[in-house]
Amino acid sequence: MRIGHGYDVHKLVDGRKLILGGVDVPFEKGLLGHSDADVLIHAVIDSLLGAAALGNIGQHFPDDCKKFKDINSLILLENVYHILSKEGFTPINIDSTIICQKPKLSPFLPQMAENIRRTLCMPENTVCVKAKTEEGLGFTGHSEGVAAHAVVLIRQCGHKFGTRLFG
Repeated sequence: MRIGHGYDVHKLVDGRKLILGGVDVPFEKGLLGHSDADVLIHAVIDSLLGAAALGNIGQHFPDDCKKFKDINSLILLENVYHILSKEGFTPINIDSTIICQKPKLSPFLPQMAENIRRTLCMPENTVCVKAKTEEGLGFTGHSEGVAAHAVVLIRQCGHKFGTRLFG
């Protein structure tokens, strides 16, 4: 078993959609970034890659690559799932938190968790997505940006590229 932690933050700006956990959240601003800037999915990706000691999101999906411009981050997450599978890892559970003052995210949290769960082929009740405000403090509390943390547990399945691992 291995544990990974991921963190991401993006600035809120006019003229962009607010995409969190693969959900288009109605709001007057969106997140600035090369991809769709989905901080939740990016934090989950970094936590998975970190747990497997496979680097970070920027190494696998660089922000200077045109192919990833405005890409749906769930596609990136699916690619990470395949990378982990090739290396013999399976995600066991994910606990995540989105930090923002506005908008209110509680109605969207179940769908975000379901999007992550389905993309990673995980069983029911293995992905939790929470949201917290900052009580008006800091950049997230002033609605200047959105942050997310994710913690994952992964298991090494015992096979890598079709050969048995020992140890």
